[in-house]
Amino acid sequence: MVRTVPMTDSIRCALLLAGAALVTGCTTIKPTAPATAPTVTETSQTTPALEPGVPVMRYGRYALVEVGVTPSQRDLMEQIIDVTMPGADGTTVGDALRYVLRRSGYRLCNDSGPISALLRWPLPAADLHLGPITLRDALQTLAGDAWPLAVDDATRTVCFAPASDALHRPAAPVTTPDGPASNTAITPVSENSP
Repeated sequence: MVRTVPMTDSIRCALLLAGAALVTGCTTIKPTAPATAPTVTETSQTTPALEPGVPVMRYGRYALVEVGVTPSQRDLMEQIIDVTMPGADGTTVGDALRYVLRRSGYRLCNDSGPISALLRWPLPAADLHLGPITLRDALQTLAGDAWPLAVDDATRTVCFAPASDALHRPAAPVTTPDGPASNTAITPVSENSP
């Protein structure tokens, strides 16, 4: 006696797929001619346009990079920095200048002479974070407009000298809506007063 085994749905599906693969595997598909052949101008738009004479190098599988020195490597004062000063309380302008110059390739000049007064000033809260900004602009911002920046590229030294008119210019008198302010000293208010 021959015994028949009932076919399950999964076996039946597998047999149908195998049969379909055998039948379609023997057929060939004729390639059709494209409607319009691409022209030279169409294919040139897909490749990146490079300036003539700029050397490039393949970097990775899909990227081309220009080979050469960047402008901020040629002129170190043009490098872009983004700096947050450490230690907000007690930080001086000198501390901030040294911190900004730390990895720039430049150093601060000797702190003798008129620059010593600049270096001892407290750092304004507005200057605790600088950037993104060029190194030259960051140094000038920290020193202020009354102290022009002087750079010696041969020794990579940065210094500041007071502007000639800043030394001889008297401070402007403080005025109030009622008239000139008095010369009385300002007394600090204690924390316990109302």
